[in-house]
Amino acid sequence: MKAIKFFAAAAIVSALALSCNSQPDVKVEAELPTAAEVDSVSYLIGVNFGSFLKGNNFAEDLKEINMTEVKKGMQDFLKAEGSPYDQDFGEQFKINPDQMGRILNGFISKKQTYKAELNLAKEKDFLKKNALKENVDTTASGLQYTIIAEGAAEKVAPQDTVWVNYKGTLLDGTVFDQNDSTQFVANRVIKGWTEGLGLLGEGGKATLYIPAELAYGSRGNRNIEPNSTLIFDVEVLKVGKFVPKEDKKK
Repeated sequence: MKAIKFFAAAAIVSALALSCNSQPDVKVEAELPTAAEVDSVSYLIGVNFGSFLKGNNFAEDLKEINMTEVKKGMQDFLKAEGSPYDQDFGEQFKINPDQMGRILNGFISKKQTYKAELNLAKEKDFLKKNALKENVDTTASGLQYTIIAEGAAEKVAPQDTVWVNYKGTLLDGTVFDQNDSTQFVANRVIKGWTEGLGLLGEGGKATLYIPAELAYGSRGNRNIEPNSTLIFDVEVLKVGKFVPKEDKKK
């Protein structure tokens, strides 16, 4: 009952905080937590809840969450009888907390599917219009690019090590990644990067418009939604040419 454990922990803390407001008729030497301590615990309950929402990637903002239902769920848990580990404990709720994993996963999956389809539609529209621009070329794979400076005549090969400055943005202009003088092997990054670097030599600059298929695809990653089109401004600072092992011995 993993779902129950989460709610049980939150409920225990909530109950402790709420109990601080009641004063017994008899006198004891021990003191209840101060108002400041109650506020601290209350705040941490909020942090815990926020962490849960953010960790599950299903609440970009509070507009997506029905706070009335959140409050109702907490109240129902605090009023529930018995132990969270009792077999029939979850039957007291409108939705059995044991179903949390299934319902939450279904919710996230539905959102991801919607985002993936929406981003793919946006990509199709963007690339179609972008391809018509005078300074934009398109490769057979679908990679679009604008060469600002080709750099040295000898282009980056897939196994070469490169040092680059880059900035990555989404179609809405959001900068999701940026780095200066970072080093990597050209074929150990997304396909669009490897192909785009092959168009440049040392000193080269370009803007790469990378379709999702050549980036993170329908899965996306932690900071990038599924089927996101990526735009990179790239500058190749230095190229370390790959030397096969047999040549190194000579």
